[in-house]
Amino acid sequence: MPDTVPKYAERFRGFLPVAVDVETGGFDCEKDALLEIAAVVIDMDAHGVVRPAPTVSTHVEPFPGANIDPRALEITGIDPTHPFRGALPEREALDLIFRPIRKALREYGCQRAILVGHNAAFDLSFLNAAIRRTAHKRSPFHLFSCFDTATLGGLAYGQTVLSRAVQAAGFDWNASEAHSAVYDAERTALLFCDIVNRWKRMSEATAGA
Repeated sequence: MPDTVPKYAERFRGFLPVAVDVETGGFDCEKDALLEIAAVVIDMDAHGVVRPAPTVSTHVEPFPGANIDPRALEITGIDPTHPFRGALPEREALDLIFRPIRKALREYGCQRAILVGHNAAFDLSFLNAAIRRTAHKRSPFHLFSCFDTATLGGLAYGQTVLSRAVQAAGFDWNASEAHSAVYDAERTALLFCDIVNRWKRMSEATAGA
């Protein structure tokens, strides 16, 4: 068990931040397909410094009757019919994503996970829609609360576009890898951690002044 349980359980009101990105067949969470999902638990060390944990991800089978806009596929480069895609049905995909999150909740003594996303309402809406479709009863996520790195990036760096905020934070951005759930979730996690750790350093410097 991590030696940071008391700190982390208190840091975000008992919430465990988890960076999530989804790739979809459009913008309507009720009608358009969920095609990819990736999640990155945000760990915390003994000094209260946060860092991304290993990523968990999967391709997702479109639910029956799902709409897929060809324009969305042009952006993501996803081929839903590719024979080696290895996609899981939505219920199995959610189980895969939720498993390490529930484990981290137990280890850190947190109550619920809170979604960290860039324009987080979009990712949370598709996640919640999949939860409803599959009648999933064990979602670790808060139903409506989230941390939005578009807002946080605007505050910390004056940048609300993910690529620009990531680069303003001092990280590389590979445009050829963007618009995959794994890459965007990992960059979002790095951005969130940098902002939280920067705030921690600033707070400590102010307290010591």
